[in-house]
Amino acid sequence: MKQIDNTPLWVQLAYASVPSRKMALWQIASCILFSFYCVPWVKWSSNPLVAKLFLLNDWWWFASMIPLTIWYWLSLQWVDKHDAWE
Repeated sequence: MKQIDNTPLWVQLAYASVPSRKMALWQIASCILFSFYCVPWVKWSSNPLVAKLFLLNDWWWFASMIPLTIWYWLSLQWVDKHDAWE
C-alpha cells in the first residue's frame, strides 16, 4: 500500500507491510479460515481425532478473530476507495 497523506492510522496499522491487494485478500481469507478453526468443535464432537486436530475448547479465540477480520475488511474497503494500492 502506498502512503497517502490522509491515510488513517487504523488503515496504516492493518496494511503497512502489505504491498498489494492480492496479499490483503489472502490476509482476510486466512483470518476467515482461522476463525473457522477457532470454533470450539471439541464441545460438539466425541471423536478423538477432532480433539487432536482442534485444540481450542472455548470461544475466546473466535471472539477475537471476528473483529480482526472486520478491521482488515474495512481497511481494504478504505484503501480500494482511495486507490492506495501500488
